[in-house]
Amino acid sequence: MQQQQQQRRMFTAALLAFIFLLAAVSTTEAGKKEKPEKKAKKSDCGEWQWSVCVPTSGDCGLGTREGTRTGAECKQTTKTQKCKIPCNWKKQFGAECKYQFQAWGECDLNTALKTRTGNLKRALHNADCQKTVTISKPCGKLTKPKPQGKFHLLKAV
Repeated sequence: MQQQQQQRRMFTAALLAFIFLLAAVSTTEAGKKEKPEKKAKKSDCGEWQWSVCVPTSGDCGLGTREGTRTGAECKQTTKTQKCKIPCNWKKQFGAECKYQFQAWGECDLNTALKTRTGNLKRALHNADCQKTVTISKPCGKLTKPKPQGKFHLLKAV
């Protein structure tokens, strides 16, 4: 019987120690101050406006563009950025205007040109691009059908 009382006391003491430990941990956690969230600075800086890309040499490849923005409290109102003009774009419509072109049309025998139309797919850096463009190119050699086989029949009159 004495052994059971001793076990109960040990159990009670362990339980009290556990409760004390939990209370100490929760008090410590409650005492911690949460960090105040950083207030988002309201900026009067406007959006960057970019000039067209100017190639370093030639009419395509690596180059630079100038960016500007307005605002009394802006730390930076101008900057230069590297850019690249792909050499396979149709530069006659602006190096920063990308078009999705349809298939070439039939050859116009009067002008010996064929044409196709392109719809604006993407304008880089706020470029001013036409919505639709049309391009022409020479038809090339007009081919006549080749006769089949070694001999061909002539039409008798």
